[in-house]
Amino acid sequence: MHAADLADATVYLNGRFVPLAEACVPVLDRGFLFGDGVYEVIPVYAGRPLRLDEHLVRLARSLDATAIPDPHSVAGWAALLDEVIERNGSGDMALYLQVTRGVAAKRDHAIAPGLQPTVFAMPMPLAPRPAEVASHGIAAVTLPDTRWDLCHIKAITLLPNVLLKHEAAARGAAEALLVRDGQVLEGTASNVFAVLDGALLTPPLAPAMLPGVTRALVLELAAANGIACREGPLPQARLGDCSELWISSSTREVSPVTTLDGKPVGDGRPGPLWRRVDALYQAFKDALRRGA
Repeated sequence: MHAADLADATVYLNGRFVPLAEACVPVLDRGFLFGDGVYEVIPVYAGRPLRLDEHLVRLARSLDATAIPDPHSVAGWAALLDEVIERNGSGDMALYLQVTRGVAAKRDHAIAPGLQPTVFAMPMPLAPRPAEVASHGIAAVTLPDTRWDLCHIKAITLLPNVLLKHEAAARGAAEALLVRDGQVLEGTASNVFAVLDGALLTPPLAPAMLPGVTRALVLELAAANGIACREGPLPQARLGDCSELWISSSTREVSPVTTLDGKPVGDGRPGPLWRRVDALYQAFKDALRRGA
Protein backbone atom coordinates (compact mmCIF):
# COMPACT_ATOMS: atom_id res chain seq x y z
CA MET A 1 0.00 0.00 0.00
CA HIS A 2 1.42 3.38 -1.03
CA ALA A 3 0.85 6.71 0.69
CA ALA A 4 -1.27 7.87 -2.24
CA ASP A 5 -3.59 4.92 -1.75
CA LEU A 6 -4.85 6.06 1.68
CA ALA A 7 -7.55 8.29 0.19
CA ASP A 8 -8.93 5.25 -1.65
CA ALA A 9 -8.70 2.90 1.35
CA THR A 10 -11.58 0.75 2.49
CA VAL A 11 -12.05 0.86 6.27
CA TYR A 12 -14.15 -1.01 8.78
CA LEU A 13 -16.54 0.86 11.07
CA ASN A 14 -19.10 -0.82 13.28
CA GLY A 15 -19.91 -3.77 11.05
CA ARG A 16 -19.56 -2.05 7.67
CA PHE A 17 -16.75 -1.73 5.14
CA VAL A 18 -16.83 1.75 3.63
CA PRO A 19 -14.48 4.17 1.83
CA LEU A 20 -12.37 6.17 4.25
CA ALA A 21 -14.05 9.42 3.23
CA GLU A 22 -17.45 8.02 4.26
CA ALA A 23 -16.40 6.77 7.71
CA CYS A 24 -17.91 9.01 10.41
CA VAL A 25 -18.67 8.66 14.10
CA PRO A 26 -21.16 10.71 16.17
CA VAL A 27 -19.79 13.67 18.10
CA LEU A 28 -21.07 12.09 21.33
CA ASP A 29 -18.69 9.15 20.90
CA ARG A 30 -16.67 8.99 24.11
CA GLY A 31 -13.49 8.51 22.12
CA PHE A 32 -14.04 11.97 20.60
CA LEU A 33 -15.14 13.66 23.83
CA PHE A 34 -12.85 12.01 26.39
CA GLY A 35 -10.21 10.00 24.53
CA ASP A 36 -12.01 7.04 26.10
CA GLY A 37 -10.65 4.20 24.02
CA VAL A 38 -7.69 2.01 23.11
CA TYR A 39 -5.85 1.15 19.90
CA GLU A 40 -3.32 -1.11 18.20
CA VAL A 41 -1.01 -0.72 15.20
CA ILE A 42 -0.09 -3.95 13.42
CA PRO A 43 2.46 -4.14 10.59
CA VAL A 44 1.53 -6.34 7.63
CA TYR A 45 3.97 -7.78 5.10
CA ALA A 46 2.69 -9.35 1.85
CA GLY A 47 -0.76 -9.54 3.44
CA ARG A 48 0.48 -11.32 6.58
CA PRO A 49 0.23 -9.52 9.94
CA LEU A 50 3.37 -9.58 12.05
CA ARG A 51 2.73 -11.07 15.50
CA LEU A 52 -1.05 -10.77 15.24
CA ASP A 53 -1.69 -12.93 18.31
CA GLU A 54 0.60 -10.78 20.45
CA HIS A 55 -1.09 -7.59 19.28
CA LEU A 56 -4.53 -9.02 20.02
CA VAL A 57 -3.41 -10.13 23.49
CA ARG A 58 -2.24 -6.60 24.20
CA LEU A 59 -5.51 -5.20 22.85
CA ALA A 60 -7.46 -7.50 25.17
CA ARG A 61 -5.35 -6.34 28.12
CA SER A 62 -5.98 -2.69 27.27
CA LEU A 63 -9.72 -3.30 26.94
CA ASP A 64 -9.81 -5.17 30.24
CA ALA A 65 -7.83 -2.43 32.02
CA THR A 66 -10.28 0.23 30.81
CA ALA A 67 -13.42 -1.90 31.39
CA ILE A 68 -14.42 -1.66 27.74
CA PRO A 69 -16.16 -4.88 26.61
CA ASP A 70 -14.17 -6.77 24.00
CA PRO A 71 -16.47 -6.76 20.94
CA HIS A 72 -14.85 -9.77 19.24
CA SER A 73 -13.21 -13.08 19.97
CA VAL A 74 -9.62 -13.62 18.82
CA ALA A 75 -10.95 -15.48 15.78
CA GLY A 76 -13.41 -12.68 15.11
CA TRP A 77 -10.68 -10.03 15.21
CA ALA A 78 -8.48 -12.11 12.93
CA ALA A 79 -11.27 -12.53 10.36
CA LEU A 80 -12.14 -8.84 10.47
CA LEU A 81 -8.53 -7.75 9.97
CA ASP A 82 -7.98 -10.32 7.22
CA GLU A 83 -10.86 -8.76 5.32
CA VAL A 84 -9.45 -5.25 5.79
CA ILE A 85 -6.14 -6.50 4.39
CA GLU A 86 -7.75 -8.28 1.45
CA ARG A 87 -9.97 -5.31 0.54
CA ASN A 88 -6.86 -3.11 0.44
CA GLY A 89 -4.63 -5.17 -1.79
CA SER A 90 -2.98 -7.65 0.60
CA GLY A 91 0.44 -6.03 0.33
CA ASP A 92 2.60 -4.23 2.88
CA MET A 93 0.65 -1.91 5.16
CA ALA A 94 -0.01 -1.10 8.79
CA LEU A 95 -3.39 -1.76 10.35
CA TYR A 96 -4.74 0.85 12.76
CA LEU A 97 -7.38 -0.61 15.07
CA GLN A 98 -9.33 1.54 17.54
CA VAL A 99 -12.03 0.63 20.04
CA THR A 100 -13.81 3.34 22.02
CA ARG A 101 -16.36 2.93 24.77
CA GLY A 102 -19.04 4.01 22.35
CA VAL A 103 -21.72 6.70 21.96
CA ALA A 104 -23.54 7.98 25.05
CA ALA A 105 -26.79 9.93 25.23
CA LYS A 106 -25.00 12.98 26.67
CA ARG A 107 -21.54 14.20 27.60
CA ASP A 108 -20.96 12.86 31.10
CA HIS A 109 -17.78 11.74 32.85
CA ALA A 110 -19.75 8.89 34.41
CA ILE A 111 -19.90 5.76 32.28
CA ALA A 112 -23.47 4.87 31.35
CA PRO A 113 -24.26 1.15 31.37
CA GLY A 114 -24.88 -0.81 28.20
CA LEU A 115 -22.80 1.24 25.75
CA GLN A 116 -21.81 -0.51 22.54
CA PRO A 117 -18.11 -0.06 21.70
CA THR A 118 -17.21 1.76 18.51
CA VAL A 119 -14.87 -0.39 16.41
CA PHE A 120 -12.75 1.14 13.66
CA ALA A 121 -9.99 -0.43 11.55
CA MET A 122 -8.10 1.08 8.64
CA PRO A 123 -5.00 0.37 6.60
CA MET A 124 -2.13 2.85 6.61
CA PRO A 125 0.89 3.06 4.32
CA LEU A 126 3.93 1.25 5.70
CA ALA A 127 6.85 3.00 4.10
CA PRO A 128 10.20 1.20 3.82
CA ARG A 129 12.75 2.38 6.34
CA PRO A 130 14.71 5.32 4.88
CA ALA A 131 18.17 4.24 3.76
CA GLU A 132 19.78 7.02 5.79
CA VAL A 133 18.47 5.49 9.04
CA ALA A 134 20.49 2.34 8.43
CA SER A 135 23.55 4.26 7.30
CA HIS A 136 23.51 7.21 9.71
CA GLY A 137 20.94 6.47 12.44
CA ILE A 138 18.61 9.04 14.01
CA ALA A 139 18.90 11.84 16.53
CA ALA A 140 17.09 11.72 19.86
CA VAL A 141 16.81 13.90 22.94
CA THR A 142 16.03 13.13 26.58
CA LEU A 143 12.93 14.76 28.06
CA PRO A 144 11.12 14.48 31.41
CA ASP A 145 8.25 11.98 31.24
CA THR A 146 5.07 14.03 31.66
CA ARG A 147 2.62 11.24 30.80
CA TRP A 148 0.17 9.52 33.12
CA ASP A 149 1.05 6.47 35.22
CA LEU A 150 -0.83 3.83 33.20
CA CYS A 151 1.19 3.78 29.99
CA HIS A 152 0.90 -0.01 29.79
CA ILE A 153 -2.62 0.67 28.48
CA LYS A 154 -2.45 1.49 24.78
CA ALA A 155 -4.94 4.32 25.17
CA ILE A 156 -5.90 6.84 22.51
CA THR A 157 -5.32 9.71 24.98
CA LEU A 158 -1.92 10.55 23.53
CA LEU A 159 -1.68 14.33 23.97
CA PRO A 160 1.39 14.14 26.28
CA ASN A 161 3.16 11.89 23.74
CA VAL A 162 2.24 14.27 20.93
CA LEU A 163 3.61 17.30 22.80
CA LEU A 164 6.82 15.49 23.76
CA LYS A 165 7.33 14.35 20.16
CA HIS A 166 6.69 17.94 19.03
CA GLU A 167 9.33 19.24 21.44
CA ALA A 168 11.80 16.63 20.17
CA ALA A 169 11.15 17.73 16.59
CA ALA A 170 11.67 21.37 17.57
CA ARG A 171 15.10 20.33 18.85
CA GLY A 172 15.94 18.62 15.58
CA ALA A 173 15.39 15.08 16.86
CA ALA A 174 13.30 12.19 15.55
CA GLU A 175 12.41 10.82 19.00
CA ALA A 176 12.52 11.67 22.70
CA LEU A 177 13.69 9.22 25.34
CA LEU A 178 11.51 9.77 28.38
CA VAL A 179 13.03 9.97 31.84
CA ARG A 180 11.25 9.54 35.17
CA ASP A 181 13.04 9.56 38.55
CA GLY A 182 16.38 9.41 36.78
CA GLN A 183 15.50 6.28 34.76
CA VAL A 184 14.99 6.02 31.01
CA LEU A 185 11.66 4.29 30.36
CA GLU A 186 10.82 4.44 26.64
CA GLY A 187 10.31 6.82 23.75
CA THR A 188 7.20 8.80 22.88
CA ALA A 189 6.20 6.00 20.48
CA SER A 190 8.90 3.38 20.92
CA ASN A 191 10.78 1.16 23.34
CA VAL A 192 14.48 1.64 24.10
CA PHE A 193 17.50 -0.67 23.92
CA ALA A 194 21.07 0.13 24.94
CA VAL A 195 24.39 -1.65 24.57
CA LEU A 196 26.00 -1.08 27.95
CA ASP A 197 29.00 -2.86 29.41
CA GLY A 198 29.08 -5.07 26.32
CA ALA A 199 25.53 -6.43 26.71
CA LEU A 200 22.14 -5.52 25.33
CA LEU A 201 19.86 -3.91 27.93
CA THR A 202 16.23 -2.78 27.83
CA PRO A 203 14.24 -1.20 30.67
CA PRO A 204 11.97 -3.67 32.48
CA LEU A 205 8.23 -3.57 31.89
CA ALA A 206 6.24 -1.49 34.35
CA PRO A 207 2.87 0.32 34.40
CA ALA A 208 4.67 3.45 33.14
CA MET A 209 5.72 1.60 29.96
CA LEU A 210 3.97 0.07 26.98
CA PRO A 211 4.84 -3.62 26.51
CA GLY A 212 6.00 -3.33 22.91
CA VAL A 213 5.41 -6.27 20.58
CA THR A 214 8.57 -5.39 18.61
CA ARG A 215 10.48 -5.11 21.89
CA ALA A 216 9.45 -8.66 22.77
CA LEU A 217 10.45 -9.89 19.31
CA VAL A 218 13.92 -8.31 19.63
CA LEU A 219 14.39 -10.05 22.99
CA GLU A 220 13.29 -13.34 21.41
CA LEU A 221 15.64 -12.99 18.44
CA ALA A 222 18.54 -12.07 20.72
CA ALA A 223 17.98 -15.07 22.99
CA ALA A 224 17.63 -17.45 20.04
CA ASN A 225 20.91 -16.26 18.52
CA GLY A 226 23.19 -16.21 21.53
CA ILE A 227 23.15 -12.43 22.07
CA ALA A 228 23.50 -11.47 25.72
CA CYS A 229 20.44 -9.43 26.62
CA ARG A 230 18.70 -8.54 29.85
CA GLU A 231 15.91 -6.38 31.21
CA GLY A 232 17.10 -3.90 33.81
CA PRO A 233 17.17 -0.24 34.81
CA LEU A 234 18.75 2.21 32.38
CA PRO A 235 19.81 5.26 34.42
CA GLN A 236 19.92 8.54 32.54
CA ALA A 237 23.32 9.12 34.11
CA ARG A 238 24.71 6.12 32.21
CA LEU A 239 23.50 7.07 28.74
CA GLY A 240 26.91 8.55 27.98
CA ASP A 241 28.47 5.14 28.63
CA CYS A 242 26.33 3.36 26.02
CA SER A 243 28.16 2.20 22.92
CA GLU A 244 24.82 1.83 21.08
CA LEU A 245 21.24 3.02 21.57
CA TRP A 246 18.20 1.81 19.64
CA ILE A 247 14.48 2.42 19.53
CA SER A 248 11.92 -0.16 18.46
CA SER A 249 8.30 0.00 17.33
CA SER A 250 5.94 -1.84 15.01
CA THR A 251 6.29 0.67 12.17
CA ARG A 252 9.88 1.88 12.73
CA GLU A 253 11.23 -1.62 13.38
CA VAL A 254 14.61 -1.32 15.17
CA SER A 255 16.33 2.00 14.50
CA PRO A 256 19.76 3.08 15.76
CA VAL A 257 20.09 6.31 17.73
CA THR A 258 23.45 7.81 16.83
CA THR A 259 23.04 11.29 18.34
CA LEU A 260 21.57 11.99 21.78
CA ASP A 261 21.11 15.50 23.13
CA GLY A 262 23.45 16.76 20.43
CA LYS A 263 26.29 14.35 21.30
CA PRO A 264 27.34 11.19 19.42
CA VAL A 265 26.36 7.80 20.78
CA GLY A 266 29.44 5.58 20.67
CA ASP A 267 31.32 6.52 17.53
CA GLY A 268 28.26 8.27 16.11
CA ARG A 269 27.40 5.50 13.63
CA PRO A 270 25.02 2.53 13.70
CA GLY A 271 26.82 -0.13 15.72
CA PRO A 272 27.73 -3.74 14.95
CA LEU A 273 25.21 -5.26 17.35
CA TRP A 274 22.41 -3.22 15.84
CA ARG A 275 23.44 -4.42 12.38
CA ARG A 276 23.32 -8.02 13.57
CA VAL A 277 19.92 -7.69 15.25
CA ASP A 278 18.52 -5.72 12.32
CA ALA A 279 19.61 -8.51 9.97
CA LEU A 280 17.80 -11.02 12.17
CA TYR A 281 14.70 -8.82 12.18
CA GLN A 282 14.72 -8.43 8.39
CA ALA A 283 15.12 -12.19 8.00
CA PHE A 284 12.12 -12.70 10.29
CA LYS A 285 10.07 -10.33 8.09
CA ASP A 286 11.20 -12.10 4.92
CA ALA A 287 10.13 -15.46 6.33
CA LEU A 288 6.72 -13.97 7.18
CA ARG A 289 6.34 -12.71 3.61
CA ARG A 290 7.13 -16.19 2.28
CA GLY A 291 4.67 -17.75 4.70
CA ALA A 292 7.46 -19.75 6.29
